[in-house]
Amino acid sequence: MFFKKTFSAPAAFDCMIVGLGNPGKKYEFTRHNAGFLCLDFFAQQEHVSIDRLKFKALTGEVRLGEKRCLLMKPQTFMNLSGEAVRDAAQFYKIPPENIFVLFDDISLDIGRMRIRRKGSDGGHNGIKSIIFQLGADTFPRIKIGVGAKPHPDYDLADWVLTPFSKDQLGDLRTVAEHCCDALHLMVAGNIDEAMSRFNS
Repeated sequence: MFFKKTFSAPAAFDCMIVGLGNPGKKYEFTRHNAGFLCLDFFAQQEHVSIDRLKFKALTGEVRLGEKRCLLMKPQTFMNLSGEAVRDAAQFYKIPPENIFVLFDDISLDIGRMRIRRKGSDGGHNGIKSIIFQLGADTFPRIKIGVGAKPHPDYDLADWVLTPFSKDQLGDLRTVAEHCCDALHLMVAGNIDEAMSRFNS
């Protein structure tokens, strides 16, 4: 009797939702971790966990409507975020247009957010890494305001690694709530509606 060895295909995901940040307790509530914080809040609201280590990232999954979404927090540190995104996108054959990225933006005040369909890295090293690794800038993104440097001479790298104050975390929570609603719209293909409702 002959037995044929079978291989199961990887479970299909329709899209990825990626929060950017740096791993480790000392970075947890810093400005550069706004993407992590908002994605964690989203996962909490959806009653799912982001705790499986895969593709150099902590991952989880959630179903939004008819879409099965991979949640991802790259653990490579910010500047190499694109490696995790690339590996997962290639494995599950997810096009850039179905990869939604949440990240910090110093050009927006805390409490504000801005949604874009695509665009340049804007000087953000995590986005720069993703664009480089995907070979495309056509992934939708949510920019989360973390505030500008207090004065021009302040080192940018030091600024984004400063922690939020208690009051600022309250403002960030409001943005995180809006991110949840925006992600539902964006995953469903209603990016224009999300931009109209939440761009400020």
